[in-house]
Amino acid sequence: MKILVVKRDKIGDLLLTTPMLEHLKANAPDAEVHLLANDYNSWVVAGNRNLDRLWTYRRVRHAGRISLAAAWDQARQHFELRRQCYDAAIVANGEESPRAIRRALHAGARRVVAYCGARRYRGLTDPLPAPEGVHECDRLLALLAPLGIAAPVRAPLPEYRLPLEQETFARTWLRERGLSPRGYVVLGLGARRKKKQPAPDQVLRWSARFKRTLGLDTVFMWTPGESTSALYPGDDDVAQPVLEAAAPHIHPFRGPLLPAIGLIWDARGSIFPDSGLMHFAAASAGGVLGLFGGGGLAVRTSIISRLQKAWPNCPTSWCFRASTLCYAERFAPYRYGLKAGSLYILNCR
Repeated sequence: MKILVVKRDKIGDLLLTTPMLEHLKANAPDAEVHLLANDYNSWVVAGNRNLDRLWTYRRVRHAGRISLAAAWDQARQHFELRRQCYDAAIVANGEESPRAIRRALHAGARRVVAYCGARRYRGLTDPLPAPEGVHECDRLLALLAPLGIAAPVRAPLPEYRLPLEQETFARTWLRERGLSPRGYVVLGLGARRKKKQPAPDQVLRWSARFKRTLGLDTVFMWTPGESTSALYPGDDDVAQPVLEAAAPHIHPFRGPLLPAIGLIWDARGSIFPDSGLMHFAAASAGGVLGLFGGGGLAVRTSIISRLQKAWPNCPTSWCFRASTLCYAERFAPYRYGLKAGSLYILNCR
């Protein structure tokens, strides 16, 4: 069997597709599994052990511009994909994605599996209703049912293989600052919505508490740039008060995405707003606490945590009450939603 998985979303969404790839390969070891992604996110699964081939297409629209060369490349790639004669194509989105469905249909597979609502697509052989109230990984795993593969009792964890270059960068950067692997926490600001971000005073209080109670320094990360940028808004203005405080236990990192992931990989644990980096931190050994704006304690569909492995002396979940709420889920033995009042370790009010 030859299967094409189509994934056109952002980096965190592609990372959450890796449990489905692992389960697919485990239950169909003789299947040839290909994945189609764009030039923004395909690096997430480069070298993934459950893929036989990775196809990458250039985005036609990028940074407000249209590339005719990219459009030509895509047309040529569509022809190459049709020549593969796929038995099935899976649109790996947790909800209906018209563009991804059309891209899968263009590949000419005998069967096409995707979530969709009332809208109908010619050639979509296996339309499925999107399940509600379940984790994104579970939604993607359920897409394998039309191929005769049942969802696992315990879902695999998302998988990312840190390139040697980023591992080397992280070790050098840490050594220059007198830090050691697992001897620090990463605290990040990266989020498009301000209500999900910790305020500067919270960053200072939380990092001081980590130092005082756990003996851990803090690597402080944020997205470079001005918040007023239309294309790529940054967090320089939010980070500035933290930098001005010049706390010796806070080590600022204002850099590119891949080196940031290298630092996350060696952390004792991480705290991030809902973002792509939050998902990568979830796949790291230290785990993550994710910050979401708004009220309520409903289980969110985009966070995984290995918190207890990182901090074994803490209870099942930690809760930070402040202008944002922190949600934690973990896989041990399965997913648990955060319960209010489990532990307030920080005085955030």
